Amino acid sequence: MAISYNNLWKLLIDKGLNKGDLRKMTGISSSTVAKMTNGEAVTLTVIEKICDKLDCKVEDVVEIKSTTIEKNRNEETK
Repeated sequence: MAISYNNLWKLLIDKGLNKGDLRKMTGISSSTVAKMTNGEAVTLTVIEKICDKLDCKVEDVVEIKSTTIEKNRNEETK
């Protein structure tokens, strides 16, 4: 499985914010933002803080992508 925060990055752009603004608004650390930038897992507490400050839903922030299903589909089409 792969974690994607692309929805969050798009949401920040739509709101005219950047990652630094996100850190200031939520109080999350720069290392946590770096993890998210690299597609790594963060705690649900972090996601909750982001959703609270940006007034959005979890699915507006993070998406779980199944790499196994995608890999199987790609192999089937070959």
